[in-house]
Amino acid sequence: MDVVELSADPAGIYLKAALGLLPTRRGSSLPAREIVRRAVAVDLARLARYNRVCGFRLGNPLPATYPHVLAFPLAMALMTASDFPFPAVGIVHVANRITVHRPVATAERLDLLVHAENLRSHDRGRVFDMVATAAVDGETVWTGVSTYLSKNAGKSAGRGKRDYPPAPAPTAIWGVPGRVGRDYAAVSGDHNPIHTSRIGARLFGFARPIAHGMWTKARAVAALEGRLPAAYTVDVAFKQPITLPSTVGFTAVERADGWDFRVDGKRPHLAGQVTPP
Repeated sequence: MDVVELSADPAGIYLKAALGLLPTRRGSSLPAREIVRRAVAVDLARLARYNRVCGFRLGNPLPATYPHVLAFPLAMALMTASDFPFPAVGIVHVANRITVHRPVATAERLDLLVHAENLRSHDRGRVFDMVATAAVDGETVWTGVSTYLSKNAGKSAGRGKRDYPPAPAPTAIWGVPGRVGRDYAAVSGDHNPIHTSRIGARLFGFARPIAHGMWTKARAVAALEGRLPAAYTVDVAFKQPITLPSTVGFTAVERADGWDFRVDGKRPHLAGQVTPP
């Protein structure tokens, strides 16, 4: 696998993503390339803003979802490359698995490594995994796997309007304000217009902007803060998006070895588990 080492976050990734919509010949396989950035320091002011947007307390250790934010520009560098098999715009984040191998202190510098793997068929198109790791002095302390879907051009058969079973009684009710998309974009660097712009959302079939899936996951993990072990895996499937603004219910059930949790409105938005790593 080729290794490309960056000394800073790549610039102009959303311009490259937009240009990726122009007709071009693309490869059929994922690039055998790893993007690396070493000794990444946590910007404490940005982290504090992230914690406020997502509901985490201020302090140590890093939230489980924060290394995803640090690794996201490297993933975008891969997905906006000319040899990536799909345009980055329109790719849908359908699942995310994070493993905290040990607590990560805010003062630690992280070596970030990102690559894509496991391209496979799906009933709505093709999916692949974007794998990110964070290491400290050669020790892997965090792993994240984001599964993305590139949809078929045609509409999938049998996926019309669906009736959803009633959601369970929620543990908590969250009011999700309309500014969440813009606020999360500002602290995460994910400025996809479906989250920040009514016009951008409408171009992709949404009446209003939608919340980032990783905001929803972060908000759910924050709701369990103080009740999680030092090392764990938190795995989620993203269901229907949260249209902004919204009111949703959060439900968490403790098991002997972890938690089951979900976020629901009129439709299910997220379902997840916390398990041993």
